[in-house]
Amino acid sequence: MRMRNEKAIGIFIVVAGVIILLGKLGVFGFIGRHFWPLLILLPGIALHALYYARLSPSWSLVPAGILTVYGVLFGITNTWGAGLMTSLWPVLLLGVAVGLLEFGLAERRRPQYVLPGGMIIGAVAVILLGFTLLQTGIIYVLAVLLILGGVWLLLGRGRRGTGW
Repeated sequence: MRMRNEKAIGIFIVVAGVIILLGKLGVFGFIGRHFWPLLILLPGIALHALYYARLSPSWSLVPAGILTVYGVLFGITNTWGAGLMTSLWPVLLLGVAVGLLEFGLAERRRPQYVLPGGMIIGAVAVILLGFTLLQTGIIYVLAVLLILGGVWLLLGRGRRGTGW
């Protein structure tokens, strides 16, 4: 019994030393700085999984949708810079809309104002997101896509036949 206790204490001391060493080398700071959006994304995915496994009620899809969208948003802004939030802030509204829409579609009794409310909030979020993205460099991407689409219609579609 005494030998077992000494081994357990030895393992504990080695693990504590490794944790302290990794902390001093900045490993935990790196993980905390780069992977914190997973603390938001993973509970959202877990709530979805619990609902689809029939272990949680349909109302749990509201926070599931919100947390999932927010986790993705914060992951994007954490990866490519917090300055993106000046353009992507309407996604915060979109997260609420996604949660409400998921709940409204999953609930059997169809709550009266949930689906229309989710659609209105989602439409407002998409319109605002469009306005904010058009003020950024994405307008150039849109212009190039329009040009390519027009060229494709002029050159490619006309040879195959008449009409659409």
